[in-house]
Amino acid sequence: MKVPFADLRAQYLAHRDAIDGAIQSVIDTTAFIGGKYVTEFEAAYARSYGVEHCISVANGTDAIYIVLRMLGIGPGDEVITTSMSWFSTAETISQTGAVPVFVDVDEHYNIDPRKVEQAITPRTRALLPVHLFGQAARMRELAEIAQKHRLLLIEDCAQAHYATHDGKRVGTIGIAGTFSFYPGKNLGAYGDAGAIVTNDGELAKKLRMYANHGQLKKHDHQLEGLNSRLDGIQAAILSAKLPHIDAWTRARQRLGEQYSVSLTNIPGLVLPSCAPGSTHVFHLYVVHAERRDELRAFLTARGIESAIHYPTSLPFLPPYAARGFRPEMFPNAFRNQSRILSLPIFPEMTDDMLRFVCDSIRAFYSA
Repeated sequence: MKVPFADLRAQYLAHRDAIDGAIQSVIDTTAFIGGKYVTEFEAAYARSYGVEHCISVANGTDAIYIVLRMLGIGPGDEVITTSMSWFSTAETISQTGAVPVFVDVDEHYNIDPRKVEQAITPRTRALLPVHLFGQAARMRELAEIAQKHRLLLIEDCAQAHYATHDGKRVGTIGIAGTFSFYPGKNLGAYGDAGAIVTNDGELAKKLRMYANHGQLKKHDHQLEGLNSRLDGIQAAILSAKLPHIDAWTRARQRLGEQYSVSLTNIPGLVLPSCAPGSTHVFHLYVVHAERRDELRAFLTARGIESAIHYPTSLPFLPPYAARGFRPEMFPNAFRNQSRILSLPIFPEMTDDMLRFVCDSIRAFYSA
């Protein structure tokens, strides 16, 4: 049996008429940049998410950078973030002229609040937690730290659309939340796309201006900005997909639960667990596996795709080599590099596929 890591075509085929119709309407009205399809998606996402403002941008990386810039983060500042994430979380901090300050992760792969306070200096301006793999970070503790030290709290929600902590959706707890709609995300476009959500009206105005050459209306440039706009076709596709996000989330959570039941009590395999108060939307189902590379090769030979998120933790990437980071400074993140493995998970995954993956993993460890 072939088990893909994700199957975007299966999702398309299940909703082909709506998606094709959305694309055709953009072509028929030639609303390729800006226009009603973008504004309709922004309004629908804000309504669905329970926030005042949704500002669409070209991608999730721009979303982080734009928030940092419009909050005044720049040279001389430090931003505390996680040691485990996709590279954009760190590079956007550096691109503002600020310094990313890495903190080790907890047993749930998210930034460890117990380590955050130790990293605060007089130059610290903001905390940038990432809700990694689909699980909400421990936002109650992080919000308390941010309030105590008067720090900005910005949430990277690229992998955790609609996850919650203490009943609040990620992205609504800090001053702003950033999202990626990269095709493989829980809500994905058919190209690059992103958004920022906030309940701060003045910040929303600045974000919208900066993402569109510093203008709110054509030729009225109030500041030097970027060209970071969601195009009409991607917005229309996202609007066609948005009504299904709750069902897709429930399907991912059901699959995650089935994995955890089926893979229980396998020596050498540690399954994902949830922090108190947090929910998991299973963008990825990540296990901590002894003999990880051998297991992955075994699964590949059986037609099962898997992935590693991420093979090198942020402090140990070449751009930060000059800072002299050592494994003992980030013991969990360093250990995870050689042990984490992401198993197939997507809403259209069948029970037979999941059973085959689990049976294969059991066969590997019992051999």
